[in-house]
Amino acid sequence: MTKKRILPADRIAECTAAHELFLAKKNELKLSQKKIADEANMTPAAVNLYFKGINPLNAQFAAVLSRVLQVPVEAFSPRLADEIKGLSRVQAVAAPSSAADQVKKMLAKHGKGLPEETRQKIADAVTESLAEQALAPADQSNVIVADFSRRAPVGDEIRIAHYDVQGAMGNGKQVHDFPELFKDVTVSQQHLRELGVKYEDPRHLKMITGDGQSMAPTIQDKDPMIVDASIREFTGDGIYAFTWQGLFYIKRLQLKGGEHFKMISDNALHSPEEIRVDETYIQARVLLVWNAKRV
Repeated sequence: MTKKRILPADRIAECTAAHELFLAKKNELKLSQKKIADEANMTPAAVNLYFKGINPLNAQFAAVLSRVLQVPVEAFSPRLADEIKGLSRVQAVAAPSSAADQVKKMLAKHGKGLPEETRQKIADAVTESLAEQALAPADQSNVIVADFSRRAPVGDEIRIAHYDVQGAMGNGKQVHDFPELFKDVTVSQQHLRELGVKYEDPRHLKMITGDGQSMAPTIQDKDPMIVDASIREFTGDGIYAFTWQGLFYIKRLQLKGGEHFKMISDNALHSPEEIRVDETYIQARVLLVWNAKRV
């Protein structure tokens, strides 16, 4: 397991300032690290790593913290406040360009009967209008720009988000709290049912990747898995994605007594471990390994 690198002094100062604001406001606003974790869709352990200065604050967590603490981001990180403003500006300018390109494509395909000059005028007008909407204050615009960039699912198909999260099937891994999103995977619900996958809401299905061989032969190194992210507590013996002591694992869990889990690796070379229930934060339950082995 790689030793965590110490943060630069300015990043530690941001974490300290955020933690001090939390301590000053928690009684007034009836806050806890768990409440902040729920708002940020992460674990209390991950929030604690920020407040302790082990992980650096990022723009997405800063935005959540600002809203929950009812303070501007500048109060604990002027750097991230500038970053958030920059991101907002880039997104506002990029959206009209993307939508205008879609209009031009539709005109080229369906507007062949129109003179070229007329088509160009329509495209220019759309570009200008969208640019004005993007640059206007938020309270002056109620226009919703549609996203035409992805094909809609057909029939019983569902789209599953594939995240750049590798669950360690060994000694655990540090992961980002807001991982990068890979290209979505589109699958048939009928096919999932035939494979024995059971779930209540397809919106909670996600795809992540295993790392290491400690869960072999059930899960091989780099095998993608479909997980149910709505399962955030132990629901019976099975394979779970969870964090323990700030590290991310994919392991088999069994309840042992009322206070401990037995953390089991399917690879016989790795001995089982006992871990405390109150130190284990379940993120999802594994439903299917992409090599089509039911778990």
